[in-house]
Order: sequence, then C-alpha cells, then structure tokens
Amino acid sequence: MNEETSKPKIISKTRIIAEVVSFVALATALSYIKVFSLPQGGSVTAGSMVPIIWLALRRGPKVGVFAAAVYGLVQLAVEPYIFHPVQVLLDYPIAFGALGLAGFFQNKPFLGVNVGIWGRFIAHFISGVIFFASFAPEGMHPAIYSAIYNGGYILPELAISIYIIYLLQETKILKIFL
Repeated sequence: MNEETSKPKIISKTRIIAEVVSFVALATALSYIKVFSLPQGGSVTAGSMVPIIWLALRRGPKVGVFAAAVYGLVQLAVEPYIFHPVQVLLDYPIAFGALGLAGFFQNKPFLGVNVGIWGRFIAHFISGVIFFASFAPEGMHPAIYSAIYNGGYILPELAISIYIIYLLQETKILKIFL
C-alpha cells in the first residue's frame, strides 16, 4: 500500500479562508441580481444562497455555518433593515448562518438545501412574529402574516436553489468539488 494514499488529505486553513471569502463574495454579487424585493426586507435573487450552501456541502457544517454567518453580516452591511438589536441577530447572522446547516448533509445535497433554507425561514419567521407583528393587516395573526411574508421570498429561493444544485449535481460539477 502506498503511504501517500493512506494519509488523510490535509486542507490548509488558508485555503479554507480563501474559499469562504470567495463564496461569500459570489453570494453577495448574486444577491444584487433580484427578481423582486419586499418592503421590509427579503428578495428573490439569482440563487444567492447557492454558493454558501455549496461551501457547506463541500466543507461541512463548521465552515458552512461560519461562512453563512459572515454572509449574513455582509448582507447587514450592504442592505440593512434594522428594527431592533435582537431582530438584527435573528435576521442576519442567525438566519443566514442556518444555511450552513446544509453541511450536515454532505452526501444528501437536496436534503442539505432544504434544511439550510428552512432553517433560514424559521429565524426570519420568529423575527417576523416578534418584531414585525405591527405590519400585519388588521385581524391577521402575526404568525400567519410572518409565514406568508417570509414564505413569499424564501420558497421561490428554495426552488431556485434546488434547481441550481440539481444542475450542478447532474453535470457532475458538484461532485468534483465535494
């Protein structure tokens, strides 16, 4: 047995940091290509969550959650919607950080996409119920309003992300880099 092939592959921390920066930058660039935006934040983009999910699938949950939380902080810097300090935590580093949960499903990318994006939805949903209840139409329960509002952009983003990950997997590009 060749000694070289029996050793685990060591990835440098510098390379991982470079990947995090590159994938966050790509996600940020894609976030500017909008299909539509909602008034209190949230938009449907050209698959802006895919680079973060791809990185999580590639490097696992630890790197994925870190990169996703960094991406959330970048989104806070470039397109802030600030209502309350706790809302900022829920809607930016926690919600986006949830995308990194996809890394727990490296061998099941479609499940990873769903877990990551639904995790993001849950954080936005909680924020909506707690901090944006006053935006609900009269007589509508804040939970219903939050589910409709946040689902209005998260569900299309989920569909776009699943489709792009599907294309990456079918063309074997996803496997090359995992």
